[in-house]
Amino acid sequence: MTKMRQAMEKADVLIEAMKWIRQHRGKITVIKIGGSLMEDTAAMTHLLLDTVFMESVGMHPVIVHGGGKAISDAMQTAGIEPRFVQGRRYTDSASLDIVKRVLGKEISEQVVQWINMFEGQAESLSVCANSNVLFGKKLALTDEFGAEIDMGWVGTITRVDTEPIQRLYEQGIIPVIPSVALIDDESGQALNVNADTAATAVAKELNAEKLVYVSEVNGLRADPDDPDSMIDSITAQQARDLLASGNIIGGMIPKIQACLETLERGVNKIHIINGRLRHALLLEIFTSMGVGTEITGP
Repeated sequence: MTKMRQAMEKADVLIEAMKWIRQHRGKITVIKIGGSLMEDTAAMTHLLLDTVFMESVGMHPVIVHGGGKAISDAMQTAGIEPRFVQGRRYTDSASLDIVKRVLGKEISEQVVQWINMFEGQAESLSVCANSNVLFGKKLALTDEFGAEIDMGWVGTITRVDTEPIQRLYEQGIIPVIPSVALIDDESGQALNVNADTAATAVAKELNAEKLVYVSEVNGLRADPDDPDSMIDSITAQQARDLLASGNIIGGMIPKIQACLETLERGVNKIHIINGRLRHALLLEIFTSMGVGTEITGP
């Protein structure tokens, strides 16, 4: 009887998921993966299994990834001290070579291999694979006195070539996009771009239904000191009010600012979830409760 009850409970889960599967079928979801999560094999296993499941039920997942910790480790090994200015990694030519290798080749190819191992299909769209889809220009930053700051080869996205991305997901292949761009001219010069910025640009240009930020952050709290105050769902205006009140602090501030910018650019919903929670992606998208914070416009 116990085995029968367990089987019926599994069937109930599938029935609950059905309405969400029907709602999201044929829709694009951009999944941004970053932080030390990239080096957590167990977390990445569940996350990428979830992604393969999404594609299997008719959704179009698109992965955009960073890999800051792996880049810093590789720079240290090469005898280059990582340096950050206004939260951005200063990137000279030697550092850029490491960024291209770590993001565009090592991590991106590892993600593709994992997805293939889980009986999905994936392909990397990167500078290293001669299939780049991100284009940009050098990022212009100024200090408190208005003087220009030299960031080296750090860029911001100006254009996304959506055709290769669409071609892949229409064939049932999951696109994997590292956060490295080319200057939008004939020079072929690469740029190190922020992964959140890259994911925002990709979601906007693909008219994505959702953008999911997956990291080590559980979600947005109404009280930053109370772990039980996580907000399940919030509007963009309510998020702005929380920012103004000072209840959003630390690294969550730029994350929420990026979410608001993404909503303003036409993406319908933003999700912030903790990728270390087993099957967090499926729980957030295919259950009524969810496990993170959903931010909706306006």
